[in-house]
Amino acid sequence: MNSCLYECSVLHARFSPRQHRFLYRIFLFAIDLDELETLHRRLRLFSFNRANLYSFRDADFLPTGEPVHNAPAPAAPTPPRPSSLKARVVAHLATRGTDLTGGRVVLVTLPRVFGYLFNPVSFYFCYDRAGTPVAALAEVTNTFKEMKPYLLGPATRTPAPLSPAPSPSDLPPSAGEGRPGGATFALRTPKHFYVSPFSDVDVAFDFTLRTPAENLSIQIDDYVGAERTLTSTLTGPRRALTGARLAWFTLKYPLLTLRIIGLIHGHAFVLWLKRVPWFAKSARAADQRALYRPHSSIARSAVPALSPPHPSDAV
Repeated sequence: MNSCLYECSVLHARFSPRQHRFLYRIFLFAIDLDELETLHRRLRLFSFNRANLYSFRDADFLPTGEPVHNAPAPAAPTPPRPSSLKARVVAHLATRGTDLTGGRVVLVTLPRVFGYLFNPVSFYFCYDRAGTPVAALAEVTNTFKEMKPYLLGPATRTPAPLSPAPSPSDLPPSAGEGRPGGATFALRTPKHFYVSPFSDVDVAFDFTLRTPAENLSIQIDDYVGAERTLTSTLTGPRRALTGARLAWFTLKYPLLTLRIIGLIHGHAFVLWLKRVPWFAKSARAADQRALYRPHSSIARSAVPALSPPHPSDAV
């Protein structure tokens, strides 16, 4: 199967206005969306669109067909929502000039764990019918359960993997490795999304997404102007997706989605103790653009943005 697991180190390092860093270990699924039914049949602990210890539900991801909050252009009539996640990915890219007909999509994410879902970021790696990586999507979700996908299209692709950025000494030496025929997708774009109370909504995301192979290597930096204020990396080796491996990882990394949300709130408390300035979500509601499932704090503020829309706001 193309589907597998990645056992990862997650690093967050803040440089400004106060230094703060933490490192923790998780595992992630890398699921070829064409193999969901096969995984459902083969793995006792995994189900597709049904309850289980690990439950992957189509409706939990990429909610195209739902209203877009503060869209950068007049909203077009909402098209019918394709039933399957892969169909939504294919349709989403087709409207943006990329044809995935006959290709495949690999989603790096976590499903529901004991029914609870939380993914700070999920990554879609999209391949054409020849197996060439042609696009990537980074689907960012905040603790308010709002969701915004960022498209890294063919123009952001470098066929040969880029040299990895300097890594902290505690990252594995394999962190930046790619594979022959792989690609790196790189894009810097205005965020216009409320991810953390300690980062304003007009910070820029700088994505470096390498197609997964024997190692996973992803980096997302925050920039305020030319200054890098935060880096987040996700690196680790591939592991076979088997029933035995999944059972072992369940013991090694228990209640993983709950642990992730707990770590986010715990370190937010530490940043508050360090007196890092914070921003209220409702303070710049009109500059939170092109997102799905808006929280009640901004849901009534779907008005023209305070500043001119940027082309990259189109999701």
